[in-house]
Amino acid sequence: MAIGAVILFFGLVIDRLIGDPRSNVHPVALIGRFIDLWGRTNFYSPRTERFIGIVGWILTVGIAILPCLLVLLYAPWYISLPFSAIVLAFCIGWRSLEEHVKAVETALEQGEEEGRKAVRYLVSRDTKTLSFEQIRSGAYESAAENLVDSIIAPIFWFVVFELLFGMGIIGAVLFRSANTMDAMLGYKDERIRLGWFPARMDDILAFIPARITGAVLLLIFLLKGRIKQAWYIFKHDRKLRPGFNGGIPMSLIAGGCGVMFEKSGVYQIGYPEQTLAEGGKMIIRTIQWCTVICAAIGMLLLIFI
Repeated sequence: MAIGAVILFFGLVIDRLIGDPRSNVHPVALIGRFIDLWGRTNFYSPRTERFIGIVGWILTVGIAILPCLLVLLYAPWYISLPFSAIVLAFCIGWRSLEEHVKAVETALEQGEEEGRKAVRYLVSRDTKTLSFEQIRSGAYESAAENLVDSIIAPIFWFVVFELLFGMGIIGAVLFRSANTMDAMLGYKDERIRLGWFPARMDDILAFIPARITGAVLLLIFLLKGRIKQAWYIFKHDRKLRPGFNGGIPMSLIAGGCGVMFEKSGVYQIGYPEQTLAEGGKMIIRTIQWCTVICAAIGMLLLIFI
């Protein structure tokens, strides 16, 4: 199990060093292409779309984890160990999450229109009329929500599968595959039936990680003397964000950092004690501390259990 702690440590280090390189052969890009093959709307009859969604989910996860399973079972340790660390780094989006926010901030230096173009890569909302603060809200609330999906959940499932089976990378890849399917298909539009099962599975797989994230965020804001504000916004605003999980980190970070996340006409989470331009650095530092604490807990579990 201590080997799992080594893999987790170097997976995070690799992510911080190289981030998420854009490439057509990136594992997540390859998974996305396979989802495109079967995840076509208006291609199946409405009666079969939910069934196709279930079968497609199983096939996608199976194809994604198969190479990892073969390496873990048959490759020598000096191949399987670095392989696992590299693949884990691909499953974690810590550095890329910060880079996306920085890209929006850099674009805003050129004006609102450039900021609107940059934030389109992070949110699905209409960006044509967004103000400076609303553009930043799209970027920072995406970072807050993806603290679970891009960082804590992959770490959680890596630790769980490592403790149970000695195959942590299978858990991380399983979650990344499921989350990618939700990101591509889990919408209430023409994809609603096809994406129903992927969306539900993503909710289930992120359920515990989201609540672990919430507990760690409360600890961070307790140490910062901001737990009352974080808890108040958590109690009152977490359900304004649709879904079981996303509202937890968003509401706690908004309350603890004293900012407001706004999706015009849909929700306002938090109370604006400061603007997002002023509080953005605190949000990023909070995400960094939450990642470090959760990773440290995971490593200790892998070493001592």
